[in-house]
Amino acid sequence: MNKRLSIIVTGFGPFPGAPFNPTEPLIARLLRLRRPSLSDVDLVGHIFPVTYKDVDRELDEMLVSHRPHALLMFGLASRTAHVRIETRARNAITTLWPDAGRAKPRKGSIAGAGDAMTFGPHTDRLLRVALATGIDARISRDAGSYLCNYLSWRVIEATRRSGGPRLAAFVHIPLFPRDASRRRNAGPAVAFEAMVDAGEAMLMEMVKLARQTIRNPAPSAH
Repeated sequence: MNKRLSIIVTGFGPFPGAPFNPTEPLIARLLRLRRPSLSDVDLVGHIFPVTYKDVDRELDEMLVSHRPHALLMFGLASRTAHVRIETRARNAITTLWPDAGRAKPRKGSIAGAGDAMTFGPHTDRLLRVALATGIDARISRDAGSYLCNYLSWRVIEATRRSGGPRLAAFVHIPLFPRDASRRRNAGPAVAFEAMVDAGEAMLMEMVKLARQTIRNPAPSAH
């Protein structure tokens, strides 16, 4: 293949109630991967500030600058003990909780119409490769109503536009202690390493899927 793949991997920064977001060290680890199968891949990492305006602005900038074939996004689900692979984004946004910039939406929907949009059948493949690493991973139909769901909605919108990315996925991860990502405590560090292994497996599957979309340019079904 002559065409290089462009894959964006994203996480989030801290937000009210979560002064540490483990998606940041996870993305850092994934960006350090060196695999022969990544030799034709431009792997770009990005950490979004947890504000609606920054997500809108920075997402648009990335799509224009990198023209990615796929996006693999990670977010924190601090009350969940397992990995959640989201299958859809709901047309819902909380009016109760402000973002990290203290902005609070005035209405409870993202768009004027529609109930939900799905990522596509490839989420089942991400689940299989994650489970194969031994981690507890499950399919989820509810990405919440905060920034993770909002970003998911905006990215799925982008996949449906001409010239937009062909694939996208969003994965919620549990809260790992800050020291776990620094390998200071054996127990949490092992759990975080398992998350890195699962993240790598899902990233490599997205690379494989992205190559298939180049070989088969037919629009993907959602």
